[in-house]
Amino acid sequence: MARSKKDPLQNTLAFERPVAELDLKLKELTAKLKEQGEQPEAELLAELDQITERRDAALGDMVSQLTLWQRIQLSRHMNRPVSADYIEQLCTDVVELHGDRTFGDDKAIFTGLATLGPRRVLIVAHRKGRTTQARIECNWGCAHPEGYRKALRCMKLAVRMNLPIVTFINTPGAYPGIGAEERGQASAIAWNIFEMARLPVPIVSVVIGEGGSGGALGIGVCDRLLVLENAYYSVISPEGCASILWKDGSRAEEAAHALKLTTGALTELGVADEILPEPPGGAHRDKGRAAEILGEAVERHLVELSKQSEAELLAGRIQKYRHIGSFSPDPAASARDAPAS
Repeated sequence: MARSKKDPLQNTLAFERPVAELDLKLKELTAKLKEQGEQPEAELLAELDQITERRDAALGDMVSQLTLWQRIQLSRHMNRPVSADYIEQLCTDVVELHGDRTFGDDKAIFTGLATLGPRRVLIVAHRKGRTTQARIECNWGCAHPEGYRKALRCMKLAVRMNLPIVTFINTPGAYPGIGAEERGQASAIAWNIFEMARLPVPIVSVVIGEGGSGGALGIGVCDRLLVLENAYYSVISPEGCASILWKDGSRAEEAAHALKLTTGALTELGVADEILPEPPGGAHRDKGRAAEILGEAVERHLVELSKQSEAELLAGRIQKYRHIGSFSPDPAASARDAPAS
């Protein structure tokens, strides 16, 4: 029996399908133009221009009407760039470092020395994998305690080598299995948070997709936190929140609104230092450009942080976390609620 053809749009989200169908048509027309060589048919060129105009208009409409839940879907898109894509495009001379020297080597966390721009850095990243098999091996980016212990071991090595640290966050959360809990999942994450708060080298973290719970915090304590436009950073995933609040994971979209999973809220609360724009429609539509935007931002912040002394760096990091979520009470309300003298 003949094998059915693979659907070229099988990884396309429902709301982006109209744009993806036009993209596919453009691809077919471009292939025909190449076949015709230097003298393509005028009708074909006119059709190409027409379809391009329709695609651009559809893309603009889609981007302008994106809902919160659709942005969360984009953060999890099957074709969205993962940490390996950014590392391959932005870094050279990469030397991966393995193992926590206690239990094993967790593939869900990548650690390695690399040259990023003009400087040598330590890269720490959640690793999701590109294929189904790779995702299984990396546990869909849900790290075990040995992954966080490996990360901390390598971060301390970076301190000894006086290297800045760049972390890529992309996980729905740390793995909650029995084995992980038995090996000290909570303790491993807590120690990472404690130790990263006082590492005397610059740390820049970028949320490139999902940033869920302690799994994200385990490599996310930093001097500058950057978040891609269609990424989210939260105390819990929407599905996890819905399961706890309403015992119903299908209410994830409702939970996302309750959690205020918008990049605007992150900057208003002082959690994120910068929101990085993505190519129209999401980072997966132009992975090269997405990497350029990310690389330029990381380099800019590393330059700024490298000018600070160790004391200034640590003092700034302490102040950053002390001021997260701070607010000023309404003076009128405070006067009204004050006890009578």
